[in-house]
Amino acid sequence: MNNKTTWKSAKKVTRDWYEFDATGIPLGRLAGAVAKYLIGKMKNVDFVPNLDMGNFVIVINAAAAKLTGQKESYVELNHYTGYPSGLRKEKISELMKKNPAKVIVSAVKGMLPDNKMKDTFLSRLHIFVDANHPHEAQKPTKITV
Repeated sequence: MNNKTTWKSAKKVTRDWYEFDATGIPLGRLAGAVAKYLIGKMKNVDFVPNLDMGNFVIVINAAAAKLTGQKESYVELNHYTGYPSGLRKEKISELMKKNPAKVIVSAVKGMLPDNKMKDTFLSRLHIFVDANHPHEAQKPTKITV
């Protein structure tokens, strides 16, 4: 009987491409699923917590993601410029009309762990407002949430 734990090495990590369609999916549910694939936690057997096991994720139809309840009326995204009285607030409903990719990035960013890997994970996230994207050659696996 072998009682040794084997860990996967960084050289053997494979990065796959996954595609999510955001049409009609609540923003938080979409962000949680995307974060799970960005981190690589869906690789149940091969997941190693101290290695970057993440995948590439494409989100299409970002403008069609929905907000449940009355979140459109009261949720705000804040940005501080670094200057006195530099807090900028913007309603999420206005931002969804102007730049839906920014809303999805913000939601996914909140679902990722607060460590040095967050920027690396976010660099593999590709968000598109409609169904057209330039990554068809990678043959992404379509995921339904």
